Amino acid sequence: MSIPARFDELIHAPTRLSIVSLLGASGWAEFRFLRDTLALSDSALSKQLTVLEGAGYIEIRKAFVGKRPRTWARLSRAGRHAFEGHVQKLREIVAQSGVLLDGDTPPLDRPDPRARPEGNASSVPAATLRTARVP
Repeated sequence: MSIPARFDELIHAPTRLSIVSLLGASGWAEFRFLRDTLALSDSALSKQLTVLEGAGYIEIRKAFVGKRPRTWARLSRAGRHAFEGHVQKLREIVAQSGVLLDGDTPPLDRPDPRARPEGNASSVPAATLRTARVP
């Protein structure tokens, strides 16, 4: 089943996008790992995790390790679905610009912008090239 492309305003905020992306690649992640990897303050990360949890995009687990409280987070099924749909929509938006992402193939009606021109290293005819004079 393919996931429909859908721009997600909640995920799109840079900090939340970073959190969701990291959780998508890591499964359960400890608060300290998220904080340190994303270079966020405790309060900034806590606020964003609360927003994502409220939307049902992440699951939070709290426990004590020894006498210290620990918090872990992971992407929920709904969160993964929303993230993948958001990434798909971003790919569609970028594709409209003609920019190709890794693994993309150019549309048949447009040349691949990464391709080098055949023959000459430059696509500009030699007659139109000028050298600049330095005073």
